[in-house]
Amino acid sequence: MSQPIGVLLVNLGTPASYQVADIRRYLNEFLSDTRVVELPKCLWQLILKGVVLPFRAPKLVDKYKEIWMDGGSPLLVYTQAQGEALAHKFANENIIVEIAMRYGEPDLEKAILGLRAKGCERILVVPMYPQYAASTTATLFDRVAQISKKMRDQPDYRFIKRYAEHPAYIASLAHKVEEFWRLNGVPQRLLLSFHGLPQRSVDLGDPYYDDCHKTAALLREALKTYNVEIEVSFQSQFGKAKWISPATQTVLEQYPSQGVHNVDVMCPGFAADCLETLEEIQLGCAEAFKAKGGQQFRYIPCLNADPMWIDALAQIVKDRLGSWS
Repeated sequence: MSQPIGVLLVNLGTPASYQVADIRRYLNEFLSDTRVVELPKCLWQLILKGVVLPFRAPKLVDKYKEIWMDGGSPLLVYTQAQGEALAHKFANENIIVEIAMRYGEPDLEKAILGLRAKGCERILVVPMYPQYAASTTATLFDRVAQISKKMRDQPDYRFIKRYAEHPAYIASLAHKVEEFWRLNGVPQRLLLSFHGLPQRSVDLGDPYYDDCHKTAALLREALKTYNVEIEVSFQSQFGKAKWISPATQTVLEQYPSQGVHNVDVMCPGFAADCLETLEEIQLGCAEAFKAKGGQQFRYIPCLNADPMWIDALAQIVKDRLGSWS
């Protein structure tokens, strides 16, 4: 029998619990990455250790607690479900599926070593970020290279850089929206909220902003028969630097004065629901919208482990496996 192929699904990361110590540990690892915060390291570490971690971690306790699930954080629970569903999809093929996080647990290095221990000479790394950004996708590739530097016998890697325009991904998003509208009716407006990025990153050549708008354009085309205006915004701004715009909460707060009182919000840049979608959007932005006179705010969940998305993910994986499979 030929050697198995490893498929490693990697998402961003999550605290092990909603306790302050675990949140602080996770934030320290995440925000210490120079791809994530592009400031002089010595200066940033003083700010991180002296200001951000002592004050931000306690503020996140109640936010995480509000969305925590029986199996852990939503990001972990849904990523595990995606991994299990994809493994089931490949049950009759010589493919082993594992999941990992770039920061925190399940540990990326342990996952790679685990696949090697199971005989995987070839590993496909699948970032669960449809749109490419240096602060997400590139830092994952960096970490894989860093882990591999310690190996004498390295595996053969393939990576997926992006799938922002992949037809199967777009079809999964469109199906998610159509099913939601079939059950609940159409809104006045559909807002696609992507994670934010500092404007400086885009100015330096990061393609993330363009990737987001390419996804939006294709989804707009797929849903054109509904005659619902679809707009793009960016969420999760952090710090005082200028971020790409428009900001999601600002857009939502302006809608009622523009006559838009019924809105649906979707987060296509997140393959799985997490703090940024469930607490920030479903709860926080809904409150902000209604405070300005909005009447109906509906959050359309992420793809998570939807069967059509798992089929799409399998197709994206097989496309990249190419000759390996």
